[in-house]
Amino acid sequence: MQGSANLNIMIKAARKAGRSLVKDFREVENLQVSMKGAGDFVSRADIAAEKILKEELLGARPTYGWLAEEGGAQDGVDPTRRWIVDPLDGTTNFLHGMPHWAISVALEHKGQIVAGVVYDAAKDEMFYAEKGAGAWLNDSRRLRVSGRARMIEAVFATGIPFAAKNTLPAMLKDLGRLMPECAGVRRWGAASLDLAYVAAGRYDGYWERELKLWDVAAGYLIAQEAGALIEGIRPDQDPLESGSILCANNSIYTSFSKTIRGA
Repeated sequence: MQGSANLNIMIKAARKAGRSLVKDFREVENLQVSMKGAGDFVSRADIAAEKILKEELLGARPTYGWLAEEGGAQDGVDPTRRWIVDPLDGTTNFLHGMPHWAISVALEHKGQIVAGVVYDAAKDEMFYAEKGAGAWLNDSRRLRVSGRARMIEAVFATGIPFAAKNTLPAMLKDLGRLMPECAGVRRWGAASLDLAYVAAGRYDGYWERELKLWDVAAGYLIAQEAGALIEGIRPDQDPLESGSILCANNSIYTSFSKTIRGA
């Protein structure tokens, strides 16, 4: 797809940060024996990737605002536009030497996500979309959600809460309702890639709670442009504002949403 100037800037920035992270990823595999050592190293890799993204994105569009996981928020001269960035989605995977993590970059204009890039640098898969222009993978593959219409054939993705998160009981109830109805559930630890995989038809649906805007902004648009239906887990929730998201192809959405909502 021939993208806009902004999309090309986003793709270039993601590739540059990706090269840095891939180099660091090769090193982190040698540090797994030391949790503290590897953790400190990954923190530095994360911050270095965000620095590259900030230099590239704000260097090209210095008037835009900025929101990122590590560096927080800053207002731009142009109050209508901001970059929303997660420099390393899937940090725990990265830390453990598992090649499933991504760079997520979204552009917001007047409160709407208008462009999104999710770059899986370890596999060199660039997922991207612009509002109204479809979703794409690498140079020329148009993305469409799967056509599966039977729950028993469908595979879903989610994020299972860890540590002391409040939503673990709700998630366990979700799994209790869903597992007997479907072909499987995957928990791969990177929300941006979960949404990109729905867009690519690899997953048939995805749901999760307690997400941050930078986790889902780019993937949300990519999935939507590939034909996914997206709501909050409760129908009255805005998934980008609430961090609660339920996403699936059109054929399976009604059955999936009823199962997750316990309706």
